[in-house]
Amino acid sequence: MALTYSSYLKLDRLLALQEPLSDGPEHDETLFIVIHQVYELWFKQLLHELDFLCVTLARGDVPRAQHTLKRVLTILKVLVHQIDVLETMTPLEFLSFRARLESGSGFQSFQFRELEFLLGWKRPEALDRYPPGSEHHTRLDRRLAEPTLWDAFLRYLVVRGHAVPEEALARDVTRPVESMPALHPLLLALYRRDPEARDVCERLVDLDEGIMEWRYRHVKMVERTIGGRRGTGGSPGAAYLKTTLNQPLFPDLWEIRTEL
Repeated sequence: MALTYSSYLKLDRLLALQEPLSDGPEHDETLFIVIHQVYELWFKQLLHELDFLCVTLARGDVPRAQHTLKRVLTILKVLVHQIDVLETMTPLEFLSFRARLESGSGFQSFQFRELEFLLGWKRPEALDRYPPGSEHHTRLDRRLAEPTLWDAFLRYLVVRGHAVPEEALARDVTRPVESMPALHPLLLALYRRDPEARDVCERLVDLDEGIMEWRYRHVKMVERTIGGRRGTGGSPGAAYLKTTLNQPLFPDLWEIRTEL
């Protein structure tokens, strides 16, 4: 059989994956399912792009890295705008099927946890939500042990001939990326004398800001929909999400701005 648009995209299978659980079903449950399935597809693409970005940065291929960063930033804008669509659902419309979600929760999105790990927000306790030996636990355990995007950026600076402090290169990659004042003189120098590296830094700041914007919009969407209630599956809801706000992925790139 000749390849068709439908067969290439597996549309019959894809369009059969939206299965509302509510009686009727409730009109807005289809929207809820589609939005979250699309989020997971974008998370898959972001992981694909960020893994590639780490490779291109570490080998010093800046044109390709900048191109990939531009794509990542564009996808982040789409993720934020999807919240606008989700917010067309009123609290009462969500409550009409919320009980059907039972223990299901967005906190269980293993791909988003992978994104956090890859971007440097490493928290071993996140693995506790997934059964040991399961595919999701294994994937997260692997991400926990792998270098982050920040580590790839430091390797890029080495390739470019900059003297990166050994303590930065030898840091424990299973821990979150933390401020390292020993890096500040180098970062300040490249901002003043290395336009290419400075531009990479600025795109990383764009990425950091984009993640913070998405987190903020996510918090406000949850508050708008369920207020101060606990989230589905007993998750902490907006109370926890607020603790993730204003937590920079690349703290040194923010701290040096008071020194420039």
